[in-house]
Amino acid sequence: MAEFKSEFLNIMQERGFYNQCTNIEGFDDYLSECEKTGIPAVGYLGSDPTGDSLHVGHIVPLMMMRWFQKCGHKPLTLVGGATARIGDPSGKDKLRPFLDDVTLAHNNEGLKKSFSKFLKFGDGPTDAIMVDNWDWFKNINYLEFLRDIGTCYSVNRMLTMDSVKTRLEREQPMSFLEFNYMLLQGYDFCVLLQKYGCRAQIAGSDQWGNITSGTELGRRKYNTELFGFTSPIITDSSGKKMGKSEGNAVWINDDKLPSYNYFQYFRNIGDAEVGKCLRIYTDLPIDEIHRLEMLKDQEINEAKKILAFEATKICRGEAEAIAARDTAVKAFEQNQLGGDLPTININNGDGILDIFVNIGFCASKGEARRLIKQGGLKLNDRPVMDENYRVTAGDISDGQAKIALGKKKFGIIKLS
Repeated sequence: MAEFKSEFLNIMQERGFYNQCTNIEGFDDYLSECEKTGIPAVGYLGSDPTGDSLHVGHIVPLMMMRWFQKCGHKPLTLVGGATARIGDPSGKDKLRPFLDDVTLAHNNEGLKKSFSKFLKFGDGPTDAIMVDNWDWFKNINYLEFLRDIGTCYSVNRMLTMDSVKTRLEREQPMSFLEFNYMLLQGYDFCVLLQKYGCRAQIAGSDQWGNITSGTELGRRKYNTELFGFTSPIITDSSGKKMGKSEGNAVWINDDKLPSYNYFQYFRNIGDAEVGKCLRIYTDLPIDEIHRLEMLKDQEINEAKKILAFEATKICRGEAEAIAARDTAVKAFEQNQLGGDLPTININNGDGILDIFVNIGFCASKGEARRLIKQGGLKLNDRPVMDENYRVTAGDISDGQAKIALGKKKFGIIKLS
């Protein structure tokens, strides 16, 4: 394992965040010089406001920026009010739907809320700020953009980028609009250089092509070296991309997902992923992580509880983490119905399939039917045997009933 001069890169390597860098020695020199002089390095993380909350899949680069700030540097969070009107083709098979101005403004507020859970915003030298690329693209002259920026790009080179190459190999259509995306993101990087002295972009590895679009433009247009730094795509032991929840997304914002559900996502991480997730999703010291990841058999559950608590504390605050932990203890260890469990109000006689779908435990009635055949759905601790069963007042005791999906998901039914 290489030893870096900068604190940030040592942390990135030690905790498993380091995947690729455009020039790791140069980036290390830049960061270490900033750390020595006390002048913050400036780096940015971008996200298109295609939704009103980030989800667990976005947390890896968010935690990288969190450590960037902890090391005395300044994070910029960029929302792509302009690029969202096009859609990033990376990892996509078709053109994204266009969003109107009202929706984009709403989504921007949601993303600011998501960013704020991991970063400190304000006016201080290392406080994060949020910028919107719509501010510099909305009045841009197309012919000037083509002349000043388009001449710096080679179509031959653009065709080799994964986001383009993959679509072409699959013979899936790619619009000229999407083909322009990497030019816009490259231009973003250079605008941030001019406005804020930003010299680094931090992101997941799927953004590598877009990042190098910016670093190359910085070199050609402004004779300045910009740095791209990416994390690996985090997968579990079976190779499945982590952050992809069964059914619904694990949202960061609390108005999209209860803290208990967020806690349970991390509580149910596979045994083999505990050490990896402790490094990435928590602020725990590395020595404590070494201790926890060495636990075996039943003891590994204690490490999972700590992982869930620490991850929830960062995202939802300590009070919410304590409440989620207490609810889990009541539900799993004391066989009680905790007040923070997912709850659904129903009408007398509602079908059991609808209930499991509406509470979010099943993605569809078809999935619920399959689980019933497997004995995986329960009502008041008894397996549901009839897919046409209707819940009535006779199933309700003390104003509520308990439903469960397997041994890991519990919910409460209340009659309206």
